[in-house]
Amino acid sequence: MAAKDYRKIQFNPIISAIFCILLLFILSVPAFLSDRAVAASSYPKNKTPLILISIDGFRADYIKRGVTPHLLALANNGTYAKIMHPSFPSITFPNHYTLVTGLYPDHHGIVGNTMDDMAIKPDDHFKMSDHQAVVDHRWWDEAEPLWVTAEKQGIVSATMFWPGSEADIHGIRPEMWRRFNGHVPFSERVDQVISWLDYPSSHRPQFVTLYFENVDHIGHVYGPDSPEMNENLTKVDQAIGQLVQELTHRHINANLVIVSDHGMAATASDRAIILNKVIPSSRYRLITSGAYAGIEPAAGQDISALFRHHDHMQCWPKNQIPPYLHYGHNPRVPSVICIADVGWSIIGSENAMGHIHRGNHGYDNMTPEMGALFIANGPAFKRHAVIDTMDNIDVQPLVAHVLGVKIAKGDSNITPKDMDARFLIH
Repeated sequence: MAAKDYRKIQFNPIISAIFCILLLFILSVPAFLSDRAVAASSYPKNKTPLILISIDGFRADYIKRGVTPHLLALANNGTYAKIMHPSFPSITFPNHYTLVTGLYPDHHGIVGNTMDDMAIKPDDHFKMSDHQAVVDHRWWDEAEPLWVTAEKQGIVSATMFWPGSEADIHGIRPEMWRRFNGHVPFSERVDQVISWLDYPSSHRPQFVTLYFENVDHIGHVYGPDSPEMNENLTKVDQAIGQLVQELTHRHINANLVIVSDHGMAATASDRAIILNKVIPSSRYRLITSGAYAGIEPAAGQDISALFRHHDHMQCWPKNQIPPYLHYGHNPRVPSVICIADVGWSIIGSENAMGHIHRGNHGYDNMTPEMGALFIANGPAFKRHAVIDTMDNIDVQPLVAHVLGVKIAKGDSNITPKDMDARFLIH
């Protein structure tokens, strides 16, 4: 697929002359050096790039399986968290937006992969599979992601996929971006990032995102403990190795921050809570289901049976959700939230039994199975540093601090002193 590369370059005679001089310089370099190596060999030290990489669904303990040598090397020689807690709900879109806004989903507005907002889409849900909804900035405008903040402050940004990056949030997109396409090979994604870093220094991105989704997909289909999972962990690790090799070849000492959005738990069709056996389906509308469920009661209907004791599930009115989940105040949160025990699935009826896969996420974000990956490696970060736990709301302020970007106060309480103590080289 051809890159959708939106650049704000406006040529004038002065810039044209500069490019002519640059071209003459490149032609004068010995032939054994490639053009790309030349372009990056004098990478400005004050524009050290930071690449934020997401491996969707990479559970924290996957790195211990011995099938990801490149990730392990980066962790051992950088700063590594044994477990990074995602935010609730522990699913893809809410946590990817948390990672770049520093806000809980309740505060940034992307409260689910599926959600309602009558002011935006009164007749249907927002769904991550609905491209028209995904590119509608109104869903994302309750917060400001890092690429928007960076662009406002003159830092060029590029997104090789990331939830939200296809929308003109607050009227701004990253200077370079591509529409999500899961068929784009991992090697091509890495090549795209490298090609952006080969741009002339005035238009070279300093903040870049890179996204890989295969680990999450395989976890759902085959389960977190399957041979297929280990094969795909190796596949994504090879892509990380390709990126590191290309950066090294160009003498680009980039800062890499490698994260995931959540973990994965094994599930099975014999571990299901069937909602219409608790209350009749005529009494409610099911917004989302699986590891957790979002429910809207029908007008005038009694749904009190949901709030009784249930084996393997607990439900709350949104205003009574436990405070540690930081969830329930946003109008987009359904009126009732139910959370299944880890490994169990909430479904509307027995007809949905066939939709229960071998792995899922979305459970209580503090459970070990939902633990996410965090690795930071590069000139800004400590070597051989191990952190026991951290929260994913800390990623955005940390990345902003390294980039020198000023951000508004978010939900993280991390301070520059904390960052120095835990993550950064003094």
